[in-house]
Amino acid sequence: MVEHQSVQDIAALLKSDTPPHIIDVREQWEWDIAHIEGSTLIPLSTLPAQVHTLDTSRTYALLCHHGMRSEMAANWLAQHGFASLINIDGGIDAWSLDVDPSLPRY
Repeated sequence: MVEHQSVQDIAALLKSDTPPHIIDVREQWEWDIAHIEGSTLIPLSTLPAQVHTLDTSRTYALLCHHGMRSEMAANWLAQHGFASLINIDGGIDAWSLDVDPSLPRY
């Protein structure tokens, strides 16, 4: 099952003792505009080819522009044995509005 959390909740979790690892499923050109420091870029179209690089026992928070692609990615990962998944509601757009206004919006 995929959990949904706000950008504010994720920002708080990133400061905790057990932060989730953020997987950004946007495209390279989007990442180049704005991304969360410490996140990993794995575009949705390449996720099946790169899934072997991920640890099924870790907690991953999935991010895209607004939350649609990340939800698709999280659901796909859940179907492939990943148990601890979070979709970041509102994506990088909400992050730039509510957490880090220094990130450009597009």
